[in-house]
Amino acid sequence: MTMARLPDAPWRHRPGFDALCALLGAADGATRLVGGAVRDGLLGVDVADIDLATALLPDEVTQRLSQAGIKVVPTGLAHGTVTAVIDHRPVEITTLRSDISTDGRRATIAYTDDWREDAARRDFTINALYADPATGEVYDYFGGLEDLEARHVRFIGDPAQRIAEDHLRILRYFRFLARFGALPPDAAAYAACRANANSLMALSRERIADELLKLLALPEPSAVLRLMIEGGIFAPVLPEIDGAGLARLEALIMREQQAALETPPAAVLRLCALLPPDAAVGEQVAARLKLSNKARKRIVTALAPPPAHGCAQELVYRVGTEAAFDLILLDRTEMPRDMCALSHWNIPVFPLSGRDIIALGIVAGPNVANLLSTSKEQWIAEGFPDRDRARAIAQAQVAEFLRERQNS
Repeated sequence: MTMARLPDAPWRHRPGFDALCALLGAADGATRLVGGAVRDGLLGVDVADIDLATALLPDEVTQRLSQAGIKVVPTGLAHGTVTAVIDHRPVEITTLRSDISTDGRRATIAYTDDWREDAARRDFTINALYADPATGEVYDYFGGLEDLEARHVRFIGDPAQRIAEDHLRILRYFRFLARFGALPPDAAAYAACRANANSLMALSRERIADELLKLLALPEPSAVLRLMIEGGIFAPVLPEIDGAGLARLEALIMREQQAALETPPAAVLRLCALLPPDAAVGEQVAARLKLSNKARKRIVTALAPPPAHGCAQELVYRVGTEAAFDLILLDRTEMPRDMCALSHWNIPVFPLSGRDIIALGIVAGPNVANLLSTSKEQWIAEGFPDRDRARAIAQAQVAEFLRERQNS
């Protein structure tokens, strides 16, 4: 077992965290930090979620914390997990476990007091690192420290067995490779993912969507997506994603960089780039992945032909800022020089109503709506001028309408 030390950082001193660890016997070795907090802490990146592993049984954890007045939520008792709420933030606490049986989607577990046994059931070596909350001493049972330094994402033990335990680990492998790894991939891991790609069909589409969108949200997922496409990973569940889609995604990422927007890239938009530019296909994929109605609408709008427009502002006016930006970034329409300025543009409101048309001498009825619409279209074409100009446009439209009616 290789040892190292977790560097000090503000996240290790959150209010109430030391007291929580003391209650759980961390000083006696009963409880340690585990997983992402240790991995990210060693890398010096922000740690958002803190997880603890403990030799204490869930009932003992709950009793100790409840007696101390700490809120405890039974978030995953079937898996030995409870969540403590300190400083209004959650800390997951999971009892050491070993797998009794698995079916690729869920596991039957037994509790243990063996740290190595608990580590052995985890997915990747870089995720099976533990640390003493007080001293920062790191416990590494499967070479995770060396792999982390080498940016080597590797399954613990036999990759095929790890995948058989939970098929989602195929997608998790590629997400972790894109976030933490370096190419080429671990040969055994890549071969096992390719050989077992069909097992993804046994997963719920929600789990597949969650992993895929997490991957697409990473800064530069293209190289890993290429491995997935070439390895046939998507074929069983998302055959619409192919090499042409990857080329569209790479073009989108370039345009994202050129646009220099203040918001991070949108995973749903990147999914649009991977799909053929066909709204019907987008609707089918969104339904298959059971995405939210909001995401489905966004995908369909982005993959449909853009409405006729004369400039980027007009496109924003017609479809809204988000949809317009999606169409622009997908190269469905011309990109303006200053996307940031466009993002802060306040969409104007047409300053006239039917009453203004009636005041110009038109009797209430369908003619009012028609004249209001034609006046609005000219107002848009002229670049959204002020109310005085809008009234002048309406006056001209009404005058032309009255002339045509007199001559008919």
